[in-house]
Amino acid sequence: MQKIKKAVVAVAGSGTRLLPATKAMPKEMLPIVDKPIIQLVVEELVDGGIEDIILVTKWDKKPLEDHFDHSWALENDLKKAGKEKRLQEILRISEMANFIYVRQKGPYGNGTPVLSASNLIKDEPFVYVWGDDLVKSKTSFTKQMIDDFDKHGRLMIGVQEVPKESVDRYGIVKLREGTMEIEDIIEKPSIENAPSNLADFGRMILNQDIISILREIPLGKDNELWIVDAIRRYVKAGGMFLAKKVEDGEWLTTGDPLNYLKATLKYAFDREDIGEDIKKFIKSQI
Repeated sequence: MQKIKKAVVAVAGSGTRLLPATKAMPKEMLPIVDKPIIQLVVEELVDGGIEDIILVTKWDKKPLEDHFDHSWALENDLKKAGKEKRLQEILRISEMANFIYVRQKGPYGNGTPVLSASNLIKDEPFVYVWGDDLVKSKTSFTKQMIDDFDKHGRLMIGVQEVPKESVDRYGIVKLREGTMEIEDIIEKPSIENAPSNLADFGRMILNQDIISILREIPLGKDNELWIVDAIRRYVKAGGMFLAKKVEDGEWLTTGDPLNYLKATLKYAFDREDIGEDIKKFIKSQI
């Protein structure tokens, strides 16, 4: 079985729910304390054994490329100032992986980045992630997924339990009884008709079968190309697709102001240097 060494990261979204902060800055570059969201995503991928990271971008995402490139002037200034720890920190960002940038082309939708990157993916499995979804866990969730894939070779998507009253905001998976095998995925079902409270999120292991389906299927809801439509067709054709829960951690979305702030605080609370002070400050404001 081929080892998974490549990841496709969807970062072509506009971040309109976080305007005006995202007017001149990609949402993926917004900081979680002192690291941009996208760096935390990349660190998770690298900790999972990913070597080649394909970021599917658009015209206004150059700051992402700059972040993962060498900054010779900054590196030289840090070296001259004797700030060795900071220098190594900055050097590590550029050397974590091989970074490839592809402009998104095609219809709107979260299936399009896969097609945009498809020429860079041979007949091999790969990880597909949203660039603004974080998974905060003791062991990289990418590693958790790849370890499972190495055992059984099945495609999969990350899932997490959400409150029943919130199921109408997510894609909800229907599992075959007594298993983690996906029978169906229902996009934003009514609370009464939801088959479970397991919401899917932006962590997947896919392969060429999914790419082929994406090339064939018609546009779906809102005239967009949806990755879940390809997964549903794969399952209905007899393919096995698994739901994977996070072990010792949780999925954190950052796509709107409230959840972005929640994610920032969760990371801040775990920091040895500022965690206790932040908690004390929060308590003092209540």
